[in-house]
Amino acid sequence: MNMNVMITIAKDILPQSFLTYVAFRVAMLDTMERVSWTLQFDSLDDTGFGFLTEVPFLRTVPPHVQMDLLASTWWKHVSTETHEGNLVDESIIYAACELAARVCEQEPAVVERLLARGPMDLNVKVNRQLATELRALHLNLSNDGDFLLIGQFSDLDPDEAIRLKEKFHFDNERAQVMFEVLGRWHISPNFETRANSLLTEAEAKRTLQLMQQKISASRSRS
Repeated sequence: MNMNVMITIAKDILPQSFLTYVAFRVAMLDTMERVSWTLQFDSLDDTGFGFLTEVPFLRTVPPHVQMDLLASTWWKHVSTETHEGNLVDESIIYAACELAARVCEQEPAVVERLLARGPMDLNVKVNRQLATELRALHLNLSNDGDFLLIGQFSDLDPDEAIRLKEKFHFDNERAQVMFEVLGRWHISPNFETRANSLLTEAEAKRTLQLMQQKISASRSRS
């Protein structure tokens, strides 16, 4: 990876390390495989699964959109410019790290398979230590965790929500991007380019095809 580029979260730099690659790759391919399963078995369930369900407020985001968003955050991470991450980026980093850590603990063989034959040649032990390091990757970023608070505010009485937002210095304007994601259905252009160095060319092409098939299948049922 190019060590001179970055995405910043609350002015902290998301480290350009193999851990970021592991978290994003496991999150992408785990979600992609689940999309593939729903297509094979003609499942009607377009929501409720995918790495981004780790963030309660974003549980209803369709899996193909989750993968598209992850590719965009990854692109910011490895692009030739510095990008200031928004709440969606923070959500994606958190969710990818948490999902990858849990799979490391529960199904290490799955992580080993997902990392095999990827763009980065890794020699890493998949164990609880790796899971701990993956969680530390997002815990070491000094964000306020606002992406986890939004759902809680939605369940409160409006006056109580306003009081708590003031208490926690919650930025409503910055949170707007989270609400925009809820209504998103399309795939941004150049998915394969944005997934460069995270997926191989063949994997990126296959993933894009599955995303497009999922959209078509969902439309045909509506």
